[in-house]
Amino acid sequence: MFPRHTATRTKKKEDSQNHNKNSFWAIPVDCPWDRLTCRGAAEGGHLDVLQRARINGCPWDVDTCFGAAEGGHLEVLQWARSNGCPWDEGTCRSAAEGGHLEVLQWARSNRCPWDEGTCLVAAEGGHLDVLQWARSNECPWDEGTCSEAASGTS
Repeated sequence: MFPRHTATRTKKKEDSQNHNKNSFWAIPVDCPWDRLTCRGAAEGGHLDVLQRARINGCPWDVDTCFGAAEGGHLEVLQWARSNGCPWDEGTCRSAAEGGHLEVLQWARSNRCPWDEGTCLVAAEGGHLDVLQWARSNECPWDEGTCSEAASGTS
């Protein structure tokens, strides 16, 4: 009925759509999990996996927010925070390191702390827009940031 290449593409699309649904259940029952399970799900943008892990008692910590920020997954970060996941300066650093300005802006508008490391990793990564926004919003910086920005390395 369909040309072979169309059926193959359709099958691949179905497989891709079902991957996340099935990936959680592919974990063996005796497979240990820990806070890094939540971080990995967050960093990969797999909100459904993160939610299922938490429902089943998987622990999390600030690394979950770091992962979501580093991966640029704002929806995952928002869900984690609305469900009590802790964060600290590392969340802003992770967003800046990945060049994820929208994530950084949301984190700061929700009182996530930051430090000199935010500007430093933005400079190291060559994320000028992130560095400019951070500085215009009074993010602290130090001579290491200035040196990194001046060197132009990324």
